[in-house]
Amino acid sequence: MKYSFLAACSVLLTLTACAPVRMKGSTATLSAQATREKLLSPRNHWTVQARMAVSDGHHGGSGTLTWMQDAEDYDFVVRGPLTGRSFHLHGGANGAELDGLDGGPLYGPNAQQLLARALGWQVPLAQLRYWIKGLRAPGSPAQLRFGPDHLPSLLQQDGWTVEYRSWSQGMQPEVPQKVFASKGPYHVRVAIQGWTWR
Repeated sequence: MKYSFLAACSVLLTLTACAPVRMKGSTATLSAQATREKLLSPRNHWTVQARMAVSDGHHGGSGTLTWMQDAEDYDFVVRGPLTGRSFHLHGGANGAELDGLDGGPLYGPNAQQLLARALGWQVPLAQLRYWIKGLRAPGSPAQLRFGPDHLPSLLQQDGWTVEYRSWSQGMQPEVPQKVFASKGPYHVRVAIQGWTWR
């Protein structure tokens, strides 16, 4: 009994190391999430092929997304009909560049601000880098709930609600297949078709 209590405390300390968090789940579920976070947090070199939809409550669209992440550097290629054309967003810690739109290339301090200015999209790209792996973004409080499969089903952070609709359980550790993020009228939906780790 004493060992079980100490193990549970150890898991909770591990999960709250990055940011305050409230979680609902059994000790076994929390332990599994701690293991997932330990394995996936350092894996920052990957490519995701997906379909993405964005909406502001009045206007929106969908398209295909190729997202390559290399530590702090990112490279997005989005192909219409989301914007009626293809565009390329890339950058890192020193700023972002957006090509493929009228008047381009466009530059900004980060990808999120650049997309908001150029397209009116509200996409939390800094956090989405973590959320897409089923992880909490570092640096701010989060609430996490789990489904019957003991994997995250709901994450609330920075005013956004992130729903995990399905998981690719053929991969170890498991990674999300469908990630739906919303904040007020803004919605971002990513349906992942494939992961490649580098």
